[in-house]
Amino acid sequence: MRGGHDGMAAVVIAVLAAVLAVCGAQCPTPADLKPANGTRLCAQLYTEDSVYYERCCAGSSLAVPPGADVPYMPTGWAGEVSSLVVGTRCELTVWSRAGKEGNKKSFSAGAFPRLQEVRRGLFRDWNDAIRSYYCKCN
Repeated sequence: MRGGHDGMAAVVIAVLAAVLAVCGAQCPTPADLKPANGTRLCAQLYTEDSVYYERCCAGSSLAVPPGADVPYMPTGWAGEVSSLVVGTRCELTVWSRAGKEGNKKSFSAGAFPRLQEVRRGLFRDWNDAIRSYYCKCN
């Protein structure tokens, strides 16, 4: 019966590999952050995430141009960001309170499909916590 366990292990490994391959598949890569007109984006913010990574970076999205300095989020966005992607050679700095106050975090280029996995202090995370931001690119 040993062969049965090896077969099951192979199935589990294959499933895990598939999940990892899909992980963040919904999120664009940092290099993909270009709107239709071809200009560069500093970051893209999303209202939805999921326990399934392929469903992250979903919902409404907010395009963040280079040099965006937003001490007060647009209507309907304060405390709603659950996923984000930061463009190549860019950095997004966020704050947990309006007016660029409260906890502060800088995100370098990359996809962050689940902000609930990004710690903000000892017992909190960044899911639905962003209330102001600044984005710069080199």
